[in-house]
Order: sequence, then C-alpha cells, then structure tokens
Amino acid sequence: MSQLESQAAECARLIRQSRSVALLSGAGMSTAAGIQDFRGPQGLYRQLGVDDPERIFDIRTFLRDPTVFYAFHVKFLEVLERVQPTRAHRFFVELEERGKLRGIITQNIDSLHQRAGSRNVLEIHGGVWQNACMRCGRSYDLDTATRLIRAQGVPHCESCGGPLKPDVVFFGEAVKHLAECQQLAESADLFFVVGSSLVVTPAAILPALSPGRIVVVNRGELSHAYLPAERVAIHAEHDIDTFFDAVRAELGW
Repeated sequence: MSQLESQAAECARLIRQSRSVALLSGAGMSTAAGIQDFRGPQGLYRQLGVDDPERIFDIRTFLRDPTVFYAFHVKFLEVLERVQPTRAHRFFVELEERGKLRGIITQNIDSLHQRAGSRNVLEIHGGVWQNACMRCGRSYDLDTATRLIRAQGVPHCESCGGPLKPDVVFFGEAVKHLAECQQLAESADLFFVVGSSLVVTPAAILPALSPGRIVVVNRGELSHAYLPAERVAIHAEHDIDTFFDAVRAELGW
C-alpha cells in the first residue's frame, strides 16, 4: 500500500468516527483551482503588474481613492470568472451534506467554497461574496456588484450613491468572525487544515483550539509554532484533489 493509500484510508476512518468536522482552508486550495497566490514569483501582483500591493488593500487609501483598489479588483474578478471550485471544495460540500462537517474557516477571499455549495463558511479575511455601501450599509451580492463595477469602474450604491466595498479585510481592519471561528474549532472532534502553511495569525492558532485529531493536507512550508504535534494524526503532502479523491474512494462515495 502506498503512502497516499494508507493516509487516505486513515483519513476515511477518522471521518467515519467523527461527529463534528471543521476545516481551515488556505491559499493551496485556491492555487489548485488556478488562482495563483498574490505575492509569489508567479502571483497575481506580478501577473497584473502591481507595483505597490500594500496600497491596494490599505483602508486609508481606499477611503481616499477607491480607484486604486478597483483597478486591481476588476482584474481579480476576471480571474475568478475563469476558475471553478475544485474536487476538494466539492468533497467538503458532500461532507456537509452528509452531516459531518459543521463549518469551514477560510483564509481565502475568493468565495470558491460558497460557489461549490458550502453553506457555513466563515471568511476570516473576508471575501468577495458580499459587498456593502460604505455610506448607508446596503448589501450587494457578487453578481450585482460585478455588474456595477463593469458599468462604473468604482461601483456606487443604487440607494444613496455611496461607494461599495467588498467584504474583504483591508490592512487597518480587524479580522472577521473570530469568535465564531474559535467556537467552531473548539467543537470539532476532527479538524482539517488544507492548503494552509499556518503562518498567518490568528488563523494559525485555530487548529490548537480543537480538542480532536488534526489532519493536515499541505505541500511545502508548514509552521509548527501553534500546531500541537501530538494531535496531528495525518500530515499528507500530496496534491489536494488527488488526496481527497482517494479519501472519497475509501469512504465508498
């Protein structure tokens, strides 16, 4: 039996035994979908010719001049239109539908979990799925906001004319849903870390809050600063889709 097969079999066993599963997903899940990380040598900043990325997601810059952000955001939305949720995204949808998965904590802002069909998604860094007027607070879904961006460049509220902002955490803003993320982690008897190097806090701290076993599926760098090694049942360094295909087969789905 190969390492992939043995780890997939063990993962399937843990899932069968569990009552409350939680997932923390990171950039690796988006990379598998075709969305490059922002900062890497082949990342979106370099692909899109962004010279000063800090300004894009700086809330003070946005409040002064939202065109800086939207010049990047319109290109990011074009990337999102070309990609689809992966088989791993859909695996966790099925895990939710079968009553095992209690929720997803994601560090990604692309909302691919929602597009795949997941219902309880906590976007700790926010996301593009929801947008709101900075003046009156009126909410806009992604499709409506995208239509307004294409028509106006910087989208404005149809009620009061104020500028819209996606529900993305900018530098200078607090992370979102932290209390709910902590509660989800604390209630999980099986905690998945998928596509995250566990470098960025506070997300990196969350696996340690789970009293159960931890399954890490991630290639490359992985920080152990907050990871309780004694509770890591599996550290799979395989392609994410390939690993969860094998787990699905072991589960007989």
